[in-house]
Amino acid sequence: MSITKRLSATIAALLLVCGTALAAQTPPRGWTVEWPDTDFEKTAVTFKEIRSGGPPKDGIPAIDDPQFVKMENGAATGWAEQLMPNEAVVAVEVNGAARAYPIRILMWHEIVNDTLGGVPVSVTYCPLCNSAIVFDRRLDERVLDFGTTGKLRNSDLVMYDRQTESWWQQFTGEAIIGEMTRATLRFLPSLLTSLQDFADAHPDGEILIPTNMTMRPYGRNPYVNYDAEDRKPFLYTGALPQNVAAMERVVAIDAGDGEHMAWSLALVRDEKEIRHGGLVLRWRPGKASALDAATVAGGRDVGTVTVHRETANGEEPVVFDTPFAFAFHAFRPEAPIHSEMPAE
Repeated sequence: MSITKRLSATIAALLLVCGTALAAQTPPRGWTVEWPDTDFEKTAVTFKEIRSGGPPKDGIPAIDDPQFVKMENGAATGWAEQLMPNEAVVAVEVNGAARAYPIRILMWHEIVNDTLGGVPVSVTYCPLCNSAIVFDRRLDERVLDFGTTGKLRNSDLVMYDRQTESWWQQFTGEAIIGEMTRATLRFLPSLLTSLQDFADAHPDGEILIPTNMTMRPYGRNPYVNYDAEDRKPFLYTGALPQNVAAMERVVAIDAGDGEHMAWSLALVRDEKEIRHGGLVLRWRPGKASALDAATVAGGRDVGTVTVHRETANGEEPVVFDTPFAFAFHAFRPEAPIHSEMPAE
């Protein structure tokens, strides 16, 4: 047998052993009671990696019938008039349709199942990782809708789909337990920006409003001072990055072909513009941290980052996020985090 064939056989045997070990896990009894329709024999992770965040299944209720108000010449209307210009929103544009999803709402619901520009989407936000990610919720011939499990992995939101009750990792968009294990969702470009920036770019855009105005204390921040750099991540005991603080924001970029990289947001802020490998990162002030002060709009200015790729026809948006460094390192441990400008 050739060296190549022996190596292939060895790798196959290791994969078989690993797969068998994962399949042989026994889930905690409480899981099987709460999740009788989840196939726990299929999993891509070890169960001990998953911890309860406190709330039960759907204890943090996703929004399934989102309601919106339309801006008039760049001015918020109705309920949205109480939003401050510097408030953080997740801005999404699909097929010419643009909507802003205020963090003051996502803070309490974490998932919005919506259809935008004819595309079924899920707009998600995990405050513990500061990860704001938008997915196309179509997979093969299914349209999935998502809820919260109440579980965390690496302090990140674990979602579930209501069609198969498989569990999904918000940070990676991968199904980690259940029938859909190892399936992945497609990320859509989005921007964690200020309401004012959204209004300037989309003066006739729409803004998400609460379905029930009194359901939660919208506008309050239940995670006061959570993003202080000396703070420890909640329910996280994994490895930490060596060159940046665990709670420092980073610009996490999907560079394509399975390549990921991150840049310290502080570096991008200081440089104002970074050009590297065809990517263009820019920072501008005007957006408050939603995880700092007692109110979502009262936090310090952390600004907005944009990322584009240079092409022959100009610049096109790139899928990226601005999570905390610990979360990026947890899910992309081999990917670099640039805290200073690389040598030319």
